[in-house]
Amino acid sequence: MSGSADRLPRLLALVPYLMSHPGAQVGEVAAVFGLSEKQLIDDLQLVWMCGLPGHTPGDLIDVSWDGGEILIDNAETIARPLRLGIDEASALLVALRTLAARPELALPEGGVPDALPRVMAKLERAAGEGAATVSSQVAVDVDAAPDALPRVREGLTKGRRLSLRYYVPGRDEVTPREVDPMRVLVVDGRAYLEGWCYRAEAMRLFRLDRVLGVEVLDVPADPPAEAEPRDVTDGVFRPSPTDELVELELSAAGRWVAEYYPCEQVTELGEGRLRVALRARDEDWILKLALRLGDTGRVVSPPAMAETVREEAERALALYAHRS
Repeated sequence: MSGSADRLPRLLALVPYLMSHPGAQVGEVAAVFGLSEKQLIDDLQLVWMCGLPGHTPGDLIDVSWDGGEILIDNAETIARPLRLGIDEASALLVALRTLAARPELALPEGGVPDALPRVMAKLERAAGEGAATVSSQVAVDVDAAPDALPRVREGLTKGRRLSLRYYVPGRDEVTPREVDPMRVLVVDGRAYLEGWCYRAEAMRLFRLDRVLGVEVLDVPADPPAEAEPRDVTDGVFRPSPTDELVELELSAAGRWVAEYYPCEQVTELGEGRLRVALRARDEDWILKLALRLGDTGRVVSPPAMAETVREEAERALALYAHRS
């Protein structure tokens, strides 16, 4: 049985599908969503209890499946198919571009699957100028080496040490690194090289869009026994004492931040509200978190960060108003 993390997106897609296919059969819909008929009916029973605040019969979605025919009503508020937000579209574009550059996806003739360029072009057109702008900010922060991924994969394939020129945004400097590569992974739409860094004498993750140059050395990669890949199931963020301390005030709906991210201080403010202090790995990260929170949270300090969030929110609203 699927978990709640799988079920919610499915329900949000199921309602628009049923609204656009009145009278669809239970077996047919189950096949479309890859479910058993019992799983689909369990979902329909949950849909029947959803609706607008108030939870009176007039507020709830009306759905029936008598005789195997599914009829749904009073669901207009969520009947439109899901649309990607600017950040979601940007992350998807970054991931698709990364996949297109991966050598193992190449066809025998040396090209990439035809579907990828078409999907990326369609997504860019649908997302509009706003997503294209954010996508460029997400994907490339500096003048990254265009051949970084192929050269890194060459080092992995040949088992060779890599020499990197790597940009560190926190210190605004380029550092030389020698790295024994261990794997390439994509987390949150960004591609990373993970390996043993001889400068740090520890395992490190290197964002490929911050690699300015890569050279495959004629030296065998030989990471020490203690070199172990990092668990990135919950993301790559690991707070450091040198990261900027940011304070946020959260409404009851924004309390999830204290559970999802490591906080140095959590203070109850009453009525379900919280004040939290956490380390921000960079300005871009805290900016995205603040915009994601919307009216469920706000940056309190430092004042410069609060002002940056306010300006970016105004810019996003102006862009939305223009596109509307």
